[in-house]
Parts: sequence; C-alpha cells; structure tokens
Amino acid sequence: MRLVVLAALAAFNANAADTLAILGRAWAVPAAADWKVEEGTLRLVASRGPLPGPRRPIQFALTDVPSYDRLTVEADVMPLGRSLLIVLAYRDPAHFDYAHLSTDTAGEQPVHNGIFHVYGGERVRISAERGPAAFAASGHWYHVTLAHDSATGTIEVTVDGQPVPALHAVDLSLGPGKVGLGSFDETGAFKNIKITAAK
Repeated sequence: MRLVVLAALAAFNANAADTLAILGRAWAVPAAADWKVEEGTLRLVASRGPLPGPRRPIQFALTDVPSYDRLTVEADVMPLGRSLLIVLAYRDPAHFDYAHLSTDTAGEQPVHNGIFHVYGGERVRISAERGPAAFAASGHWYHVTLAHDSATGTIEVTVDGQPVPALHAVDLSLGPGKVGLGSFDETGAFKNIKITAAK
C-alpha cells in the first residue's frame, strides 16, 4: 500500500508541472485544464478528489514565496460548493498546512472549517471546533486574510475582517513554505490575490 501511495505522490509531482500565470505570479497546478484565468480571476472549474491513501487535498494552485518570518495572504474568494482552502507552509505533497473555509461549522462537520496539518500521513485538525462557519453561503464573494508567523507558528484567518475562532492554530513543525489556493473536492474562484512575505 505504501508503494501505491508513493507512486501516486510521484505522479502528482510530475503533473504539477502545469503552470498558470496571474497577477505576476506563476502557479503550479495538477492539471491546467481544471483552471481558468479570466479578467484577473483564477477559477477552479473542475473538482478532483484526493489521491488514494492518506486523505489530504491535492487540487490547489501553488506559488513560490520568499522565505519569511511573517506571511499575509489576502484574496477575494467565492466558494461554488461548500468550501475552499488556502495552503501554507508547503514543503511537498506530504508536508503542509491548510485553512479549510466552509459553509459548515466545525461542530457540524469536523473535517471542515478549520486549520489542518499534513505531515507524511492523513490530514489532522489542529484548530478548535468552536464558532461560526467561515462562509454564510456559497456563490458570494468574501474577503479572506490569512496570516502566518513562522517563528511562533501562529496561523490566523479572518473573513470580511472578522476573526473565525475555528481558523486559529499554532504549528511549529513546518516553518515558511509555498502558498496555494484551491479546494478539497469542490470548485471556486479567487481574485485580488495579494501575498506579502516579510522578514
């Protein structure tokens, strides 16, 4: 089974050679046909479930950022299903964190609306399950800000300027890394993307 998972991860890495360009950045994606760039908006138009083996997302556009002490990712996002995600501290397909923003509360669906950690295996929730959902409904634009302090490991997400208690966590295992935008197994849109990496 381990060999099957490693082969699937290798195939994912090979496919991630597809790139898109938007807002002066190159974004690596598993399959360029799943994405569209229209009038300054990055759209994920096809969903792909996770690979066989440990359950973790693969359907996101990934961009390099300089090594940082503090990272801020801002974007206007529109979930076209129930949820979207922002990947951070990405090292490779088996080592990264992500914020899963959903119309579900974490109490309703513990694998939604939270900060999750991938470290060589199944994704694990590392944030509390309390508080409201990140999104009131799908099909609407929301302004999302994710802040990551690599020294303290703190990850914070706000939606339309409001903190979301379930989207706060601390992870000291990964440090700085690449940034991604996408969804676990749904579709959505991203625009006005701004990534700031500071020492």
